[in-house]
Amino acid sequence: MRVLVVGASGTIGKAVVEALSRKHEVLRASRRATISVDITDADSIRKMYQKVGTLDALVSCAGDASFGPLEKLSDADFASSLRNKLMGQVNLVRMGVGAVRDGGSLTLTAGVFSQKPWPGVPLLALVNGALESFVRAAALDMPRGVRINVVSPPFIQETAEKMGLQGQLSAVENARAYVDLVEGSQTGTVVYPE
Repeated sequence: MRVLVVGASGTIGKAVVEALSRKHEVLRASRRATISVDITDADSIRKMYQKVGTLDALVSCAGDASFGPLEKLSDADFASSLRNKLMGQVNLVRMGVGAVRDGGSLTLTAGVFSQKPWPGVPLLALVNGALESFVRAAALDMPRGVRINVVSPPFIQETAEKMGLQGQLSAVENARAYVDLVEGSQTGTVVYPE
């Protein structure tokens, strides 16, 4: 299969690229990759799809959202998080459905805070929950047998360590969920790796 991984230079993205590369042709896209994309910019997404051509699958491991207690989050924090992690991935789907072959797949990334929030993550919970809901509903509208799913990982060990915290799952262990969705048959599914 020909798989495009957006966010390929991040912690989760690198592990997903490595896992998928064992059996598939993987194209890497990020702000700093040869295939450059800024998911906050619709024109950048369109240009990326024009450059890569037809795909069997898209995996998005991209998107940033702000940490912080509700009373400390600014209008700019909300606007940036919604534009980046939420609408960036929604636009990858909207603009990418036509680039994916019949029966292909689109896999997005949400996060555990949608279901198990901590103090200081209301904006992450909002964005992650919206992505999960979007995937469940968008699956009902996908044409040509195209599948859409989302991985909602726990706090990844490598990311947690950078923040002086403890994570629950390594990026390599988490990557198995993406491989299963790309190679599987499910659609409208939210996967919570353990």
